[in-house]
Amino acid sequence: MTSTAMPTVRGIACVLAHTPGLLQYGSKPTRELAKDGALIANIRGRLRSFDDAVAYGPNQVFIGRHAPEWLWDVPEPWWRHGDEGASERGPAGRIVSEDAFWGLLRMADEFGIVDVAAERLARSRELLAAGGLFSDAELARLSAPAEKTSSADGALTLHAADGTAVGRVANGYAGDTSQTADILLENLACKASGALALKELLAQLRMDPAEVEYVLGCGEEAVGDRYQRGGGAISKAMAEMAGCTEATGSDVKAFCCAPVHALVLAGALVESGIYRNVVVVGGGSLAKLGMKMLGHLSKDMPLLEDCLAAVAILVGPADGTGVRMRLDAVGKHTVGSGGSAGAIYEALVARPLDKLGLRIVDVDRYAVELHNPEITVPAGSGNVPRTNYRMIAALAVSRGEMKRADLDGFERAHGMPGFVPTQGHIPAALPYLAHALPRLRDGSLRRALFVAKGSLFLGKMTNMADGMSVLLDRED
Repeated sequence: MTSTAMPTVRGIACVLAHTPGLLQYGSKPTRELAKDGALIANIRGRLRSFDDAVAYGPNQVFIGRHAPEWLWDVPEPWWRHGDEGASERGPAGRIVSEDAFWGLLRMADEFGIVDVAAERLARSRELLAAGGLFSDAELARLSAPAEKTSSADGALTLHAADGTAVGRVANGYAGDTSQTADILLENLACKASGALALKELLAQLRMDPAEVEYVLGCGEEAVGDRYQRGGGAISKAMAEMAGCTEATGSDVKAFCCAPVHALVLAGALVESGIYRNVVVVGGGSLAKLGMKMLGHLSKDMPLLEDCLAAVAILVGPADGTGVRMRLDAVGKHTVGSGGSAGAIYEALVARPLDKLGLRIVDVDRYAVELHNPEITVPAGSGNVPRTNYRMIAALAVSRGEMKRADLDGFERAHGMPGFVPTQGHIPAALPYLAHALPRLRDGSLRRALFVAKGSLFLGKMTNMADGMSVLLDRED
């Protein structure tokens, strides 16, 4: 039966796994260490403690303990001014330690790929049990030895932040370059963190896992084998780990804008009546740990890219709150849209708002690529959200909807500071849902536009970019 009301976002969970020991396996650190192995000492000397990662302002914003705008009043650099009232748990999610993540990694393994020292697993079990998300039956796997079914040749050794060896990751199929230990570690880290986010979402909503009917993965990993490198559905693997026995799923690929694609597809599946409860999940990107490492080392600052970030979002039918996903005005970057920044924002901002008879300034908050500038600026990548807001403001000026004198104030009036780890798809607008939903429900926010872009040209198949946007508003 087809639904008659617009779908809504019913909840979001945002989780962080502090994994400083895994930073050396990120793509950039791996390449730099291949050139200079002695660099590992410098890396380990700049890793943060778990307490420092928890107290870090942007991380507290990510799990919902502060609004993004709170960061404007925190002295810079933020890493020098930790939040004294910080907590591992917030309204939107939680931060788990590396000690807990070794257990999650082991629980994600169904093929004897991951072997972690027994004493480490015992500590993981203790921490995960205290977290309350996993049952005793699920945690029992941490007491059983791994069944070795994968090739030990070329195994990758896992190290804790202090350099201590804690286990290893084996290769998959022998001779398969799509299942080497490093790639399998990336995929398992994505699965483990994504399943954690899904578990957190279900706990927040007090929802039976069996009520989830479809899961859309929106990460950037490639799960497959030599014949189909990215063919696998990690979404269904996450659903299995989270106990969603009645769910099926598939993955959406569109580089960094995949989450918004997935959100729109989820809304369409709900509005059509095919599924009632659809979850969008983005697991963490291990490849992007330490991506801006050299910039941070050169500035004598801690390595801030030490967390795997993951989100899970439930889309369902209208729930009585009045919050709507406006599928009648989705912004899309078509093949013919053009690749200039102006053309992209015309397609993603102006056109969908024109459909609804709205001006750019009629949107209360724009969530764009919310990369934490404290990570990107020292590496020469600039303040990504600020650049996006200036482009949207310039478009408003060119359309006669705003005075040029108001251009510099647009970021504070309609935007926010970046607060999301540089995990590619994760900063793509949607973490702001954790802050927008309560405000849309209580009426203090009327409209929020979520805008994401993707760099398709990185895949060497096209020179095009990509993008999608969707508006959430409060029904009159």
